[in-house]
Amino acid sequence: MKPIQLISPVDGSVYAERTPLTQEAAVAAVARAKAAQKGWAARPLAERIALVKAGVAKLNEQTDEIVKEIAWQMGRPTRYGGEFGGVNARTDYMSQIAEATLAPHVIEDSDKFRRYLAREPVGVVFIVAPWNYPYLTTINTLAPALIAGNTVVLKHASQTMLVGERLAEAFYAAGIPADVFQNVVLDHATTEHLIATRSFGFVNFTGSVGGGQAMERAAAGTFTPLGLELGGKDPGYVRADANLDAAVDTLMDGAMYNAGQCCCGIERIYVHESLYDAFVEKAVKWVSGLKLGNPFDATTTIGPMANKRFAALVRSQIAEAIAAGAKPLIDPKLFPEDDGGAYLAPQILVHVDHSMRVMMEESFGPVVGIMKVKDDAEAIRLMNDSPYGLTASIWTQDYETAQDIGRQIETGTVFMNRADYLDPALCWTGCKDTGRGGSLSYLGFHSVTRPKSYHLKKV
Repeated sequence: MKPIQLISPVDGSVYAERTPLTQEAAVAAVARAKAAQKGWAARPLAERIALVKAGVAKLNEQTDEIVKEIAWQMGRPTRYGGEFGGVNARTDYMSQIAEATLAPHVIEDSDKFRRYLAREPVGVVFIVAPWNYPYLTTINTLAPALIAGNTVVLKHASQTMLVGERLAEAFYAAGIPADVFQNVVLDHATTEHLIATRSFGFVNFTGSVGGGQAMERAAAGTFTPLGLELGGKDPGYVRADANLDAAVDTLMDGAMYNAGQCCCGIERIYVHESLYDAFVEKAVKWVSGLKLGNPFDATTTIGPMANKRFAALVRSQIAEAIAAGAKPLIDPKLFPEDDGGAYLAPQILVHVDHSMRVMMEESFGPVVGIMKVKDDAEAIRLMNDSPYGLTASIWTQDYETAQDIGRQIETGTVFMNRADYLDPALCWTGCKDTGRGGSLSYLGFHSVTRPKSYHLKKV
């Protein structure tokens, strides 16, 4: 098998290399997971919860090393630390609601009938995780899947393939059996073979639309449930009554944090005409204060993109938009780009419209287009003019207005006066090309379990 290389965006070096499993070895790994599942599900719920939380605690003990590894693997500046604040919060919340969510829903319990709805683990859960938030996105499904009594096979993105090894190391140290949680390195052909042969009770994939389509093709005819989170082109809308400074600070952070490589990052902004000029001026000042550089430098606020091919896509979108009439507002000389490499200067574009790729296709990089709108109706029309539907950020002083606009937007999450955030109590979901299914909240347990009805009669 040809080795898979992890090319670091920091310096272009080969940071890690792993040989993928053969098809036979992959099939054997799934068989071990299936064999271990019934025994794992038979353990008391409280014991499974305790072991998952212990695994996350072991992960926290490796924070210093992991922060450096993340920087080498995908370029995030070390000043921002790891992802364990969110990992801990999500694990704790899903643990907290597990007993009530997984408990049988009793319809009748009398001397004649016992009728109830139960939830049963789906068996083996397959997680195909992305590189941009490699621990957070994995834990969204990993924690509830194990807590609910499933076994898990994890295939991490090649750009962050050391993350799966770290997770396995931590969970094994906490006492979770090796066959209950397995980290594997697979090529595309073997991944598709496993899905096509109905190896899993549920497949969770986070990645591109093309990747999601490949997952659906592989699963065709197997009736395997799929959870697909395929990115977005998330809008922000700044109304006339918005707190301008708060809107600038949050929306620009949402556009530029992690070099713009956030599933729910802000990629397009619509501003009421009364605030447009002031918003743009403040936004330019905000972005100009960033520092692009080596992620190990404590003063760096924006590091390289995870791969030079990702940066090339953003460069092409920006160049095409400028050629079509868009105006760039950030002087590239403020930022030391490497020509054609992974280090990409942030950019704000105005005079943009929806004929431009940069306003319609996912950029997943440090660029945002800003458009002027005259009212809510125009903003709603533009926000919905997208193949994606993950989150939308509305800036207003009024709950009712935000709710009314939110009802008219085709999106999975509606934010008011915040952006780029996951609340573990709320379902993480999307519509249109963003995919289907949901994680986190009590519905996250529904993804990794199936309903089972009991209708028991005494005669």
